[in-house]
Amino acid sequence: MTNRIFIIAHAPLAHALRQCALHVFPDCGNGVAALDVQPNVSPDETLASARIILNEHRTGGTLVLTDVFGATPCNVAQRLVDGVRSRIVTGVNLPMLLRTVTYRHEALDALVSRAVVGGTQGVMQVAVTAPQNQARKKHDPDDHHHQQ
Repeated sequence: MTNRIFIIAHAPLAHALRQCALHVFPDCGNGVAALDVQPNVSPDETLASARIILNEHRTGGTLVLTDVFGATPCNVAQRLVDGVRSRIVTGVNLPMLLRTVTYRHEALDALVSRAVVGGTQGVMQVAVTAPQNQARKKHDPDDHHHQQ
């Protein structure tokens, strides 16, 4: 059984993330849904739209990914999920989404763990190295660029 992934985020993030997932996994279209929360739409209207999307093609569980805890997308998701057949993870990023798409066939509890690990492991500081084929400036002891 395959779980669905439902992204609820501030516009245009949800659909942009879905497009990125489709770029990497072209066959995941039916398994990944998105709802962009518009600034001029009430939370109740957004919840109604989310319920329609959640109930489309419902087989297995649904992992709802939202962008910011405490913001409207997360608040809508909290009213949407039941904690049994659907769960929420907030702080969605592309590594998190790609990890969940990769493992969407696993049990929902395992998928939640994979989402959190994928999201956190995808955030790191990257060391910057000198671009290839670019000469570095040699230190000139007579070159004084500091203030006195």
